[in-house]
Amino acid sequence: MFYAIFTDVSADLSGQWALEHQLSFIPMSYSLGEEMRVCARPEEADILKKFYDGQRSGDLTRTSQITPAQYQEAFHETLEKGQDILYLSLSGGLSSTYESACMAAKKLMDKYPGTTIECVDTLAATGGMDILSERAVRNRDIGMTVKENAENLRAATHRIRHWFLVQDLKYLQRGGRVGAVAATFGTIMQMRPILKIDETGKLVTIGKERGNRFAVRDLLKHFSETHDEAAEDPIYVINADAPELAEMLEHGIREIYPDAVIRHAILSPIIGAHTGPGMAAICHMGK
Repeated sequence: MFYAIFTDVSADLSGQWALEHQLSFIPMSYSLGEEMRVCARPEEADILKKFYDGQRSGDLTRTSQITPAQYQEAFHETLEKGQDILYLSLSGGLSSTYESACMAAKKLMDKYPGTTIECVDTLAATGGMDILSERAVRNRDIGMTVKENAENLRAATHRIRHWFLVQDLKYLQRGGRVGAVAATFGTIMQMRPILKIDETGKLVTIGKERGNRFAVRDLLKHFSETHDEAAEDPIYVINADAPELAEMLEHGIREIYPDAVIRHAILSPIIGAHTGPGMAAICHMGK
């Protein structure tokens, strides 16, 4: 039986791809200047440009969490059709969305006996969620049940790798990732923090490099040491209005794996609010 697949808009999937493969999004909210905007599907390029230009001009950007009631509202129509649901959430180490989704799922399964809602904590964000979303659709297409699909995805979450750099430490400072002194020093010295999402789904700093060229080289080093060449999953290159860095990353990846399947995406405001403009990342399946 067909079942619905949902993820939230912190994933940076193509809206057209999602439509073609019957994948739905849970809306999230973020600020665009003085306006709080509900993002119901991946934003268009002009909105993304306006968001990152606003950050560069000094806009204080913020996001809001999805409540259990919002999940119940989003899932209601699907359950009324008698369809089961598979939901892939933003990492529980970065957000409370997974917890809220589980609370909503329990109430809804009591309300709709016989239906199944499988919530998967991706332990991922952005391109990592994209990789798992593509896998979820592929699994459904080959006939996996909703439970089998969820089990396959949970096993894969621990192999997703995210390597990324940011331009300005002040966004990390606001989130408590670095102190005020370190942020000021890093900005003056043009240091680029290198970060990853660890095995618990939390954000950790793993190094720093002076300038983008050396930071990109460091990302490619981590990628080359950990990538599973045998994996069928694509490699995602993500940028926050930094196309030149995305091009550098793709060039470096192709020097290592000329036939790699690489997809590009612009970072959503949901994550970009916390990383700032100029972020660049490689997301892939690890060994």
